[in-house]
Amino acid sequence: MIDVLVVDDDVRVAEINAAYVARVPGFRVTGTAFSAGEALAFLEQHEVELVLLDHYLPDETGLALVQRLRQLGHHTDVIMVTAARDIATVQAAMRHGALQYLVKPFTFAGLRAKLDGYAALRRALGGGGEAEQDQVDRIFGALGGASAGPAELPKGHSALTADLVREVLRGADGPLSAQEVAERSGLSRQTAQRYLKLLERAGRVRMSLKYGETGRPEHRYAWNRL
Repeated sequence: MIDVLVVDDDVRVAEINAAYVARVPGFRVTGTAFSAGEALAFLEQHEVELVLLDHYLPDETGLALVQRLRQLGHHTDVIMVTAARDIATVQAAMRHGALQYLVKPFTFAGLRAKLDGYAALRRALGGGGEAEQDQVDRIFGALGGASAGPAELPKGHSALTADLVREVLRGADGPLSAQEVAERSGLSRQTAQRYLKLLERAGRVRMSLKYGETGRPEHRYAWNRL
């Protein structure tokens, strides 16, 4: 299990974010904090792998907290979850080592995609030792990668939806059906199927067939990691 600390100055928002995290397999919330001071005190007493961190806190900014954590030797991973959307803050988050940046308001599917990507990163790093170039590419691609470009998306299709489907597939342990992609992304099955076919035609998704005892074979989809 990946232990998570949720930090947000709004108690209700912190509760919602914690409830979202609890719905993602492999993750559990071990604490909530409503200020930078509370977050730091918690991390001094508990080990967590991931902090979901708001930027606007009552005593100092989330980015200032990240800087203090690094100075104190805490290497906990951070995903920023904040309404701050100015480019300067986003750039600063990258420079301070935030692994992802999720802008409020967001849906459960949006947060799940970030968490699935984080879980994929941990799996990619799990072996230790030295890495060949293909493994380095997987590590750097685990939290994101090339999105389906505008040329690959016909009119009426959303790059954000394509990215969501991509993150679900990248975070999966194996091929998924369209129904499973729909459930993990929060999309309808029809929408998931449409984007899976689109990404398959673009060469981003690999399709295989799973044969059962009776009936038609089931289509299964996996992200093409080439």
